[in-house]
Amino acid sequence: MFNFNDFMMERSILIPLTCLGCVWCVISAVPVVYAPNSLTFLEEHHSINPIHYTQELREGDKSLQDKDHYLYSSTNKQTIILYEKSLVMFLRKLFSYGQGTLKASRITCNFCELVASQIHNMMAKNASWDDIKWIVGTSCKLLKQETPRVCDGLVEEFAPEVLTVLADTNFSSEELCSFLLGPECAGPDVPTYHWNVTFPPVPQPPPVYPTPPKPGSPRFKFLHLTDIHFDAEYKEGSTADCDEPLCCRDDSNTQDYKKAGKFGDYRKCDMPLWTLENMFSVLAVQSDSFDYIIWTGDLPPHNVWNQSRTDQVTTLKTIVGLFHKYFPNKPVFPSLGNHESSPVNSFPPPYVTNNESISWLYDALADQWKQWLPTGVLETVRWGAYYVTSPYPGLRVISLNMNYCNNQNWWMLLNSTDPADELQWLISVLQAAENDGVKVHILGHIPPGIDDCLKTWSWNYYNIISRYQNTIAGQFFGHTHFDSFSVFYDIETLKIPISVAYVAPSVTPYTDLNMGYRIYTVDGNYQGSSFQVLDHETYFMNLSRANEEGKMTWEFEYSAKEAYNMSSVYPKDWDELINIMSVNSTVLEQYNKYYTKSRNSGKCDKTCRTLRLCEMRSGRSHDPSLCSNLGLKDEGDLKRLLSQQPKHC
Repeated sequence: MFNFNDFMMERSILIPLTCLGCVWCVISAVPVVYAPNSLTFLEEHHSINPIHYTQELREGDKSLQDKDHYLYSSTNKQTIILYEKSLVMFLRKLFSYGQGTLKASRITCNFCELVASQIHNMMAKNASWDDIKWIVGTSCKLLKQETPRVCDGLVEEFAPEVLTVLADTNFSSEELCSFLLGPECAGPDVPTYHWNVTFPPVPQPPPVYPTPPKPGSPRFKFLHLTDIHFDAEYKEGSTADCDEPLCCRDDSNTQDYKKAGKFGDYRKCDMPLWTLENMFSVLAVQSDSFDYIIWTGDLPPHNVWNQSRTDQVTTLKTIVGLFHKYFPNKPVFPSLGNHESSPVNSFPPPYVTNNESISWLYDALADQWKQWLPTGVLETVRWGAYYVTSPYPGLRVISLNMNYCNNQNWWMLLNSTDPADELQWLISVLQAAENDGVKVHILGHIPPGIDDCLKTWSWNYYNIISRYQNTIAGQFFGHTHFDSFSVFYDIETLKIPISVAYVAPSVTPYTDLNMGYRIYTVDGNYQGSSFQVLDHETYFMNLSRANEEGKMTWEFEYSAKEAYNMSSVYPKDWDELINIMSVNSTVLEQYNKYYTKSRNSGKCDKTCRTLRLCEMRSGRSHDPSLCSNLGLKDEGDLKRLLSQQPKHC
C-alpha cells in the first residue's frame, strides 16, 4: 500500500493526493524535465493493482526504461510524475508480498539495489549531489527503512563516501549489493575482487599438534573485553522501545514497561557509563588474577546516523581514560572495531589521501594506544591500524584491522586487493615468528568466517592460518556480540582441525543479551611454552535481576572445560564437541544458553541448530563445503541459512 500525502516534502512540484481507493495507471511514457522532487510514494492509503494497469511498467521493457512517467488516478483524474520505472516495479513487487513496512535496521538487498540503480541513473544524467541525496533520503523514508530523522542523518553521514565510490565503479546494482550485503543478495560473483596473497619460498614444516603441558607447568591469564558500545547519553527511565537503531536516550514520557532500566536494557540500548565503570571497578579488584588485557574494538554507541569524527575520538579517549584509571599498570592490546569510524564501517585504504582519508582516526589510535605499545609499532598503526608486539619472550601478539574484510566498507568496492598490504604484512610477521621459533596470538574484531567478511579476504586468511598452523597458538575476535567459536581445518581435506577462533561475548547488552566478559588461561610463561589456551571462563551480569534488585552483580557463568566435559580445549577437542552437539541436543541447548550470556533464548529449533553447528565449522566465509554435512549443497543454501541469523553488531 502507498501513501502519497503523509510525507510532505518541501518541493514545489509535489502534488498531495488525498483520495482513498485510487487506482493508478500509466497513461504516458514520454520524457519529461528531470524532476527529482517527484518521487513521492509513501505508505498506506493508495494501491497499485497490476490488473488495472492500462500499461504496465515491466522490467525488461526497453521502451520504458530510463524514461520518466506519469501515473494517473482513474477515480479523481489527478496526475503525478514518477521519476524512474524501477521504483514502481520495486514497490509493486515488494507490496504484492504484503511487505508494506520495512523496519529492518540494516539495508535490505532489494532496497540496496533500488537505491544503487537510482543513483547510477541520476549520475548518468549529471544530477547534483543534493538531488541524489534527496532521492535516497525519500526512498529510505517511504519504505520505512528508518525514521525520518535517521534517514536524513544516514544520508548526510554516508553520501560523500558512497557517491565518491559509486562515481568510480562500473558495476551493476546487483553486483554492488551482492558485494556489500553478501548473504542477502544472490547477485553475480565479481571477478575483479579475486586475488591471492604470496607466500615466501619456504617449505611448510610438518604439522605439530598441541599436547597438554607437564603437570605443574606455569600458566597465565588474560582478560578479553569486546564490543563495549558505551553510550554517554543513556538515560534511566527514557524510552527503551523506539523505532530507531538506538533507544534509551530521550526524556519523553512513556509507559512503565517501555522505560529504560537503571543499569541498562535488553532492548535497543547500549552501555551506561555507570554500569561500565562498575564492571571496570570489579575487574580492578581482581586485576592481580590476570596479566594483561585484550580489547577487540567497537567503542561508540549505535547512533550511527548522528556521529562525527569528533564524537568518535572523544569516545576513544573516554574509554582509554577508564583503562588508565582502573588498570594503570596493566598492558592493554587493542584492536580496531567497525564502529570506530565516522561514518560507521568507513575505512578507506591508505591511498585515499583527501578529506576522505582515515588518517584522522589512525593518528588518534596511535596517540591513544602509544602508552601500551612500543614506539616502533606505531608506524603500522598510523598506516593501517595493525601491529605486532610481544608481551613475553616466546609470544607475539598480532592485532589486525579486520575492517579491510568488512563487506559494508564501501571503499572496498574501489580496490579490495589486500588493502594496506595487511595480509602480506601478516605473512611476513608469521614467517619471522616461525624462523625465530616463537608462538603468536592473533587479535581482531570481525571474525573472518562470518558473512560480514569478504570472501576473497577470508579465504586468503584461512590459507595463512593453514600455512602457519604450528606458529599460531590462538585467535581472538568479537563483533557478533555472541559467545561462540569456529574451528579451522586443513585446506586439503577440511577434516583435520588445526586452529580455533574464539569469539568473545559483548560487554553491551545490545540487543536482548546480558553483559559479559571473558578470562583465558594460557600455557606459559616459560621456556618451551606452547602458549595454547588451556581454558576460558566467562562472566556476566543478569541485567533483569540487577534492575529489579537495584544493584549490579557480575557472576561466573561457565568454564569451557567444565561445561562441556572437555579434557583440553585444543582444536581437536572443539571439533569433537561439534560432533557431540550434532547428535546430542542437550549439549547443544547448553551451548545455545551461553551463546547469549544466559539470556532466555528459547529452545534451539532445527534452523537454530543448523546455524550454530555451521558457524562452529566456518573459519572462512561463504563456503558451504564446511557445512555440507548439515545438508547445505551450495552457496545459495548457505546464504538462505545465514539470512536467518540475527545481527547485533
